[in-house]
Amino acid sequence: MASFNKIIIVGYLGRDPELKYTPQGTAICDFSVATTERRKDKSGDMQEVTTWFRVSLFGRQAEVASQYLTKGRQVYVEGQLSQRDWTDKDGNTRTSLEVRGNEIQFLSPASETVEQPQTAAAKATAAPSSDTRDARKPQPARQKPRAVEEDEIPF
Repeated sequence: MASFNKIIIVGYLGRDPELKYTPQGTAICDFSVATTERRKDKSGDMQEVTTWFRVSLFGRQAEVASQYLTKGRQVYVEGQLSQRDWTDKDGNTRTSLEVRGNEIQFLSPASETVEQPQTAAAKATAAPSSDTRDARKPQPARQKPRAVEEDEIPF
């Protein structure tokens, strides 16, 4: 019987990608992706739960990702998930979720970044961010919905 390990993540980059090369010349691109979902807690209040993934891409995909991705961009990543336990500088055991990506799609335009998911504590201490969009850039006009004529109704 066969088994497999596959994960699909749609989330936002938490930092700019880092590109490096192995001694053999293979490109490796590392970045973090955050996913956020809303859940009700035991008291019935809505809470945001953010999960962070460390993603590694290899070869040409790594080079392309490092060239076009930046912090805040939304991506689709497919790959294999692994869990790594490690000890931090204070002696605490920590766990990280790591993904060896084998497919990536850029979901947000290069000129558009989105505010990163943060915990409530991080939001309270974060400096105000400036909007990265150019205020002079023309925005697409929204069309008014047109009225539907009676003879267009199919029943």
